[in-house]
Amino acid sequence: MTQRTLLILSFTDIAADARVKKQALLFADEYRVVTCGYGEAVRDDIEHIQLSTGVAAAAGARRYLEPFWVRSHAYRLAFHSDLRAQHAIAALAGRQFDAVVANELETLSVAYAVSDPGRVLLDLHEYYPGLRDDLPVWVRVRKPYQQWLLRNRASRAGAVTTVSGTIAERYEAEFGLSCGVVWNAAPLRPELTTQPAHTPIRLVHSGVAAENRRPEVMMRAAARTRANVTLDMYLTQQHSEFGQKLLALATELGPRVTIHPPVPNAELVETLNAYDVGVHILAPTNTNNELALPNKFFDFVQARLGMIIGPTADMAKLLRSYDLGAVADGFDEAAVTAVFDGLDEADIKRWKANAAEAAAELSADQQHGVWLRAVEGILV
Repeated sequence: MTQRTLLILSFTDIAADARVKKQALLFADEYRVVTCGYGEAVRDDIEHIQLSTGVAAAAGARRYLEPFWVRSHAYRLAFHSDLRAQHAIAALAGRQFDAVVANELETLSVAYAVSDPGRVLLDLHEYYPGLRDDLPVWVRVRKPYQQWLLRNRASRAGAVTTVSGTIAERYEAEFGLSCGVVWNAAPLRPELTTQPAHTPIRLVHSGVAAENRRPEVMMRAAARTRANVTLDMYLTQQHSEFGQKLLALATELGPRVTIHPPVPNAELVETLNAYDVGVHILAPTNTNNELALPNKFFDFVQARLGMIIGPTADMAKLLRSYDLGAVADGFDEAAVTAVFDGLDEADIKRWKANAAEAAAELSADQQHGVWLRAVEGILV
């Protein structure tokens, strides 16, 4: 029997995109996988159609067509005028695929151009109507387009998955999309073990230096707490204007807070393992943040750390279910400082032990069946 061909689409650097990379490696065991996106191939034996990052720059005035049609509420024209999509369609011309995994709404026009919509698995990594609803101009211009895409284009896909139960519930209630849930869980790291608690307590955070996530709250709380702690932060985008402000703030706050260069994703969990407690206070500055169940939650589990988080619903529910750490009463500096103040060695040891016990159950390995069954279902 001829092996069926599966196209995986993403407008990201696929080899560096943890979720899309997991898809490619997972499906390569059962299908002939072809990836299409930016950057290098995930693996030498997986065919990769590499898109050029210079397409928009070379397109001249055509780069403004998609935003023009969006502002004009000509959404059907906008859907087909994205330059990345046009480039991908041209790169895939003449190719045939049994099924397509389309990552994010932006790739749907490509998926539908090369496959019947019923043979498309759409994987939504975000809650699109709330992606940037902290920005009034985005709410006015982009949000209606995202809603149109979900009602009129995403609804045609043969299957849909997303990253959390809360987001799945919103997509079902608001757009009638029935979504499977695949957490952004990290692969199981059976070789890692819990490390003894340190003095001072070693707190750690990894993420992006983004203003709307308010990382400065964690930094100020670590400097202010009466507990004996240090906070190490591994941040991307440090060269941005906001990243430079965070570096200056770290210097101002003193030796308790240190900002390190980011580490490659493949090395992150092992790096985190040397710490005691992972900290992620994600300010609900937009609806997407409010509904998040981010990969760093699962990175902390695989690193065998305790956790301190804000009262983000899906994260708090999972953390309490497995007794993995503490939930702050709010997202402000006072609430986070209060949790830091209450840290003690007994709690940290218990949280670390519980993380080790839950590592297999909360790993990516337990999530893959949802994707496999979804693709099998659309190929019937």
